[in-house]
Amino acid sequence: MRLNVRSCALSTGILWGVAIFLLTIWFLIFGYEGATLAKLSKVYLGYSVSFGGAIVGLIWGFVDGVIGGGLFAWLYNMFLSEPAQEEPMA
Repeated sequence: MRLNVRSCALSTGILWGVAIFLLTIWFLIFGYEGATLAKLSKVYLGYSVSFGGAIVGLIWGFVDGVIGGGLFAWLYNMFLSEPAQEEPMA
């Protein structure tokens, strides 16, 4: 079964963007230091463990997820070996 590249890219982008957003908000609400999460600022330009940084993380996470999910689906389809179609018996 082949993957739809657009659907996989979009769903991965939404999932990854929302995950970074919610994780940042979670850290802020419960007062965690966020030293590990702050390392994302080296990858995502403008990200910080703050409410504004959560929005930036949402956007960058979406873009990153779209690229990663699309690449995964495309590679999956490239390496997929479709079974040979059987000819109907007459």
